[in-house]
Amino acid sequence: MTAIPLKAIPLEPIPVETGPVQTVAPRSTRTAARGPIPLSRIVSVELRKSFDTRSGFWLLASIAIASLLATAGVVIWAARDQLTYSTFTLAIGFPMAVILPVIAILSVTAEWTQRSGLTTFTLVPHRGRVVFAKAIVAISIAIASMLVAFAIGALGNLVAAALAGRDAVWDQGVATLAAIVLANVLIVLLGFMLGVLIRNSTAAIVAYFVYAFVAPPLLELLAANQAWFHDLHAWVDPNVTQQLLFHGPLVGQQWVQLAVTTAAWLVAPLLLGLWTLQRSEVK
Repeated sequence: MTAIPLKAIPLEPIPVETGPVQTVAPRSTRTAARGPIPLSRIVSVELRKSFDTRSGFWLLASIAIASLLATAGVVIWAARDQLTYSTFTLAIGFPMAVILPVIAILSVTAEWTQRSGLTTFTLVPHRGRVVFAKAIVAISIAIASMLVAFAIGALGNLVAAALAGRDAVWDQGVATLAAIVLANVLIVLLGFMLGVLIRNSTAAIVAYFVYAFVAPPLLELLAANQAWFHDLHAWVDPNVTQQLLFHGPLVGQQWVQLAVTTAAWLVAPLLLGLWTLQRSEVK
C-alpha cells in the first residue's frame, strides 16, 4: 500500500454558528438581588407549623374542648346564684393557664427537640427573627383562644340562665375581659421565656409547672408565717398580681408590682435566653 500524502486530503472549514453572547451575572450580584425573607412569611410558616402535626392540632383543639367541658361543668354543678358570666370565664381560665404556655414552650423548643433547627436557621440565619415570629404566633394564639373562650362562656351563660328560668347575669365588662387577656398573654410569654431559656421541651414544661403550681403555695406559706416577707410578697411573687388580673384591672400600686415582678421573672430571663440562644450550637 502506498501512503496518501497529507497534502492530497482536502480540508474543508467547519461551519460555526454565531449568535448573541449571553453573559452570566456574577454570583454576588445574583445573591444581592434577593432580599431577606419577609417577617410575615416567617410568621405564617411558624403558625402553620403549630397546626401541621397531629399533636399540635389536638393540642390547639384541646383549648376549645377544655372550654366546652369547663362551661358544661359550671352549668351542671354550680349553684344557681353563681351562674354568672364571671363564673364561666374563671372556670375556663384555669385550663387555659395550663394549655397555652405548653403551646408556647413547644413552639420554641421544637427546633432543638425535633432537630429541625439546622434547617430553620440555615434558611433564616438571623435567629432573632425566627424567635420574634414564634413570639408573635404564641401571642396571637393566646388572644384568639381567649376570644373563643369568651364566646363559649357567653353561650354557657345564656344556656344556664335559660335552664334556671331567669335573665343572664353579665357581671364583667370590656375592661375586665381585657385584663383577663393580659393575664393569659403574660402566662404565655412566661412559657415562651422558659422555652427560649431552657430549649428542652420536658425540662421547660416541668419548670413551668413548678413556677405555676409549686412556688405560689410555698411563697404564700412563707408570707403567712414570716412578718418580714408579708409586705414583700406581692413584690416578689408574680402570681399575686397576675391572679388579680383575672378579677379586673389592677389599681395604683398593683401595676407597679406587676411591672417589677414581670421585669424580674420574665424580661430578664428572656434576655438571658436570647443571648445564649444566639450563641448556642445547633445540631
